[in-house]
Amino acid sequence: MTDINPQDIADDLIEHLDNWYAMPETYDNELDTQIHRWYSEAPNIYPKRPYFSPSAATACPRELFYKAKRASKDSFRKQPHQGRWTSIGTAIGGIIQRDILAMERNLEDKTGAASRFRFERTAKGFPMFEEFAKKNHPVTHGNKSFYLFGLPDGILEYTTEYGEVIRVGLEVKSKQSTPARTSLYSMKQAEGKHVKQCVCYAEMYNVDYYVILYVNAAHKGWTISDEDYRKNPDIRAFGLQITDDDKAQVFDRFVKVLDSVERNEPLPLDIDNFTFNSYKEIIAKELPQKDFDELQGYARRVAHSDLPAFQKANVAKAAAQLDELREVTE
Repeated sequence: MTDINPQDIADDLIEHLDNWYAMPETYDNELDTQIHRWYSEAPNIYPKRPYFSPSAATACPRELFYKAKRASKDSFRKQPHQGRWTSIGTAIGGIIQRDILAMERNLEDKTGAASRFRFERTAKGFPMFEEFAKKNHPVTHGNKSFYLFGLPDGILEYTTEYGEVIRVGLEVKSKQSTPARTSLYSMKQAEGKHVKQCVCYAEMYNVDYYVILYVNAAHKGWTISDEDYRKNPDIRAFGLQITDDDKAQVFDRFVKVLDSVERNEPLPLDIDNFTFNSYKEIIAKELPQKDFDELQGYARRVAHSDLPAFQKANVAKAAAQLDELREVTE
């Protein structure tokens, strides 16, 4: 196989998407009908235990302990905008998937050059993403066996300039807070937690290359200068080449969680990762006083550190919420 820089694949995807979205909208009713038909026929696949989802690669180990023990998830209501935020993020992934399919079908007619990206197809002809690609993948690592269970944003076939077809994974992530989140100044590389997710998917689908595509739903304005767009693009992409060492680092962590489940001794709480923890209530209820005191001390040290303001705020909010939940459960 020809040596290829994974960032070249990511850059080419950005170029394809920018060219596509800069052209007049292409209507493809046949494609939209087909997508709905595919989803109506999607197979039902359920996790085999013990399992880890790719998103668990950097999740709080104490959260993973309770998930493996099949504890009840949090029951309290969340703020309604958070649900909408999540739904919009999911929808962005669907938009990118739909438009890559549309480029497969229409780009050559519109530009004279065929798209170099297409979705791999399953044995039944489904595009290789979401429900159509969901699977349980067995892993044996160290002294443990477990499954990786999940559904990727896509497994692509990328045609190089030399005509070679390379399988490439696609992970789509949304940003919605400010246009600056995807600026050249603020975003220098893919986020570590997203890279770890891709490591799991790379193992599940036997791909060596991955592209993480960030799509920002916040924009500076309807019309901006070319220079402004160059510095503050609303899409960014980063190419990865996944190695066996990358996989070993993630799987070592999963093995530690399984060991803690066998011993019935939860691993320490990661308060930096508390925001999206789905087991806050039971963690607050069962956290030993000594551990709680240490976490509160850590939060005070962070507050007086030189860490970025958003990190300080996240830790302070987590410590306060943990304190509130403990008072409720006492």
